[in-house]
Order: sequence, then structure tokens, then C-alpha cells
Amino acid sequence: MNNEVNINIIQYLSIAGSIVIFFLVLELVRRKKIKEQYALLWLFFSCVFIFFAIWRDALDYLAHSIGIAYAPSAFLLILVMAVYLILIQFSIIISKLSNELKESIQEISILKYEIDKMKNSIDKNKEIN
Repeated sequence: MNNEVNINIIQYLSIAGSIVIFFLVLELVRRKKIKEQYALLWLFFSCVFIFFAIWRDALDYLAHSIGIAYAPSAFLLILVMAVYLILIQFSIIISKLSNELKESIQEISILKYEIDKMKNSIDKNKEIN
């Protein structure tokens, strides 16, 4: 049994996985499943992951420059930042849609009130004639 680990395999898998995510997001944008403005963060972070997968020493350099002793912890920090930024983007979108929904409901209520008012006016005119 061979106990040696080929560390290049994980690098190849990381590159392939990051590229797959990048092209998956592009395909979702092409099929109009995701709007372009919402896909920007996904594309940005997939490029960041491709960069770190290709240049393995970049993660060590980043970790050392921000004072992190264990380089994979820097990668975890990048992942957490990505999740937070995407969640903030979703929160902004949800808030915007909630406000638009509230305004639409108010407009529909006003229109419904005006329609009922017109119907009552027409019914009164029919009764008089």
C-alpha cells in the first residue's frame, strides 16, 4: 500500500471545481435563471477560487500578510466573507422586493376601491332610470 499523497490531485480538483462553478453561473445567466447583477458576486468569488487554486503559494502569502499562521484558515476566511457578501446582497434584494410588493398591494387596493365605487355609482344610476 502506497502512503504517499499526490498533492497535485487536490489542486487539479480545485481548479476543475472552480471552473465548473464559474461556467455554471455563466450558463444560469445565459438561461436567464440568474440576473447578471446578482451573478457578479458568484463570478467574482469563483475567479478568486480559480486564482488560489492555480497559484498555491498565494494563499500562504495572503495568510502571512494578514497575520494568519495556518493558511487554510485564510481560505476559510475568504469563504465566510463570500457567504456574508452574498447574504447581504440577498437581504438587499429581499428588502427591495418587499417594498415593491407593499406598494403594489396598496395600489391594487386603491384601484379595487375605485372600481367598487364606480360600480356602486353605475348601479345607483340604473336604479334611478
